[in-house]
Amino acid sequence: MKTRTTDETERVMDDLRNLRETFWVNPDAAGFRKGEGIVDPEEAESLLRRFAPFLAELFPETGNGIVESPLLEIPSMKAALEAGTAGIPNDTKALPGRIFIKCDHMLPIAGSVKARGGVYEVLKFAEETALREGILRRGDDLRKLGAPASKQILSRYRVAVGSTGNLGLSIGIISAAIGFSATVHMSSDAKEWKKRLLRENGADVLEYAGDYEKAVAAGRREAAKDPFCHFVDDENSADLFAGYSTAGRRLADQLAGMGLRVDRKHRLYVAIPAGVGGAPGGILYGLKEIFGDDVIVVTAEPTHAPAVILGLASGKGSGISAGDLGIDGDTAADGLAVGRPSALACRTMKTRLNGACTVDDERLFAFLGLLWKTEGIFLEPSAAAGFAGLLHNDMREYPPPDGNSIRVVWATGGSMVPEAEKQVYLSRALSALAARD
Repeated sequence: MKTRTTDETERVMDDLRNLRETFWVNPDAAGFRKGEGIVDPEEAESLLRRFAPFLAELFPETGNGIVESPLLEIPSMKAALEAGTAGIPNDTKALPGRIFIKCDHMLPIAGSVKARGGVYEVLKFAEETALREGILRRGDDLRKLGAPASKQILSRYRVAVGSTGNLGLSIGIISAAIGFSATVHMSSDAKEWKKRLLRENGADVLEYAGDYEKAVAAGRREAAKDPFCHFVDDENSADLFAGYSTAGRRLADQLAGMGLRVDRKHRLYVAIPAGVGGAPGGILYGLKEIFGDDVIVVTAEPTHAPAVILGLASGKGSGISAGDLGIDGDTAADGLAVGRPSALACRTMKTRLNGACTVDDERLFAFLGLLWKTEGIFLEPSAAAGFAGLLHNDMREYPPPDGNSIRVVWATGGSMVPEAEKQVYLSRALSALAARD
């Protein structure tokens, strides 16, 4: 375990303040113990399976009612990265092992990683409400929630959330489908197509001048006035966190299904984009519960919107914001455009996260363009950030991977981006890629 030094902390803080790409290796990593009881991924998985028949009726695109995404190998992208395309910081020009993409951009219902936590929290609230109202008894078929009489009772309740977009889509779509009223509090600069899609699915969208933090604060205040309103708190929700944590077992099952083992000789390296840190924090928790120190996890954020790396590297957690350093939050990675990390995420990541990095928007777009060009996979800009974390040289702090290692980039969103917006992103991505060739 490394020791935190003042010089190292000052270097990272100086990089962040000056919008330079940086990497921080967590000196407290591997100090965790399994089964600390923060959440129970198996309990969360049990609820999701109980609800599967009901979700299959509401959202036939899920097939069996389980909200899950494929794990795809990306050999052509690997070859391009090894060739040094897109300014990859990889001076060995070799990436031992196999590289996969965890396709949470393809998750049904909301098309992003937020479907994991958002769907779980709303389903849990629905079950608790239905039991309290006498709609259900323990052991009942949860498809009873779809009956007109049940929906009439549930419609008296409201689910609210503050969001930059993807969590709002997840909460708004699932809440309205079940029968709840839904309100999404968003900053005015959030993507218009996300606001439009929410309204088309029956959610109310309230816009606020200023950034994400202001929208969340307003949502909390409004929800506190209404005893029939459940506020989904992206920064502090243990239920969201539990939903995300189920990804650990899901990924383990997918790897096992491919005949891939994870142990000290076959390490798993995972990189996840981070906003406030709730989704990556929950996924990290689930992965560490399954794989322990045999999984190495890093997060990646835009240089103009660092939150998790700032909170952890400074040691201040949610007590510090990017705005405190004069960082403007101006990034095309709108899903990551937050300045203050989640207190819950910082507490749980403190001894589990192995490292964190920032990435410049233009290099982020180069990753996006390279993935499209080599594999035909489209991601929204924020979802491409993981490539920066996975391929950073500073991960040599850990024993170097051999030919049997597994690298996974967590793709967090993109399948619901409208075609016109997609073409704008791709145009910029391919230009950024050409500029680096």
